[in-house]
Amino acid sequence: MEYQTDWLTRFMELVTVTGKLQTRCALGAPWEKKYTQAGPQEIPYHIILTGTALLENSDDGATYELRAGDIVLLPHGSAHVLHDGSGAAPVPSKERVSGSFLVSENGGTGESLDMLCGRFFVAPPHDRLIRSYLPSELVVRTEDYGSAAQSLPQVERLSRLVALMRAEAMDNAVGSGAILNALSSALFALTLRAAGEAGHARTGVLALAAHPRLAPAAAVMFSDPARAWTLPELAGLCCMSRATFMRHFQASLGCSAMDLLTDIRVSTAANALRKSTSSIETVADLVGYQSVSAFGRVFAQRMGMTPGDWRQQALKGGTPQVSDDEADAAGERDRGGE
Repeated sequence: MEYQTDWLTRFMELVTVTGKLQTRCALGAPWEKKYTQAGPQEIPYHIILTGTALLENSDDGATYELRAGDIVLLPHGSAHVLHDGSGAAPVPSKERVSGSFLVSENGGTGESLDMLCGRFFVAPPHDRLIRSYLPSELVVRTEDYGSAAQSLPQVERLSRLVALMRAEAMDNAVGSGAILNALSSALFALTLRAAGEAGHARTGVLALAAHPRLAPAAAVMFSDPARAWTLPELAGLCCMSRATFMRHFQASLGCSAMDLLTDIRVSTAANALRKSTSSIETVADLVGYQSVSAFGRVFAQRMGMTPGDWRQQALKGGTPQVSDDEADAAGERDRGGE
């Protein structure tokens, strides 16, 4: 059997991500914007349209110099600060409603910044999947600053999307709010693709998918998670010995191949359990478990609740709340997303 190598399509089918533009910042230096830790299902993003900015991530202490065309995603929802870098006391800003989003302005007379800020909203339990397998921040530069990686066609397409978002935000015409939110959703997938192909992620699923020797294993696990994959089979697809495969996989992803496969299966099962017509036995078989008890045990380890409890909450129309502490303690996994 041949398997598709388009892991990103499968990943986006697995998770449910929507986007919303919240604020357009039109600021003059000196300025500063502080953002607290985002909610568990939220991923902040920023797009620098014109001007420059400094990003400081409170979680890992990373600092980035941002320029026009740069896109920033914070998959872990980290608290962060954006400022002009001058060190001067920032001029206070004021917000006003403009159509479907806010406009933040100040009286600064220095270098101007035009920036779009929004959030991606991830349906549970996939927020855990994203925090586990994506880095704490992704920075993609859509303008050409001399880097060969930035001349990728994917980055050029992303640049055109940013230009379209800017035009819609500037015009703020009838329907612009809905259009900007739809474009925000596309922004998520395009940014992941551009970041992965440009080699921006050192570890995590983006690094794994970009690894020329490990990509076949990632592709088959996303394409056919129900199959009883073994380490020798996966290693063989990558033309590696079992030991070499395990070592390279752990180094690239921060966890084992079996951990990734289990998470794909559990996320697939969580989606299926939202359907009232799917019995737990059917869902267990769908994701490769012949034993319902084994499936229930693994599901509870990852999710902190039984499959039945998850389905009951989902079918009531609520948002099943997966406790990080519960699931982490039950799963007993040490996995790095950066």
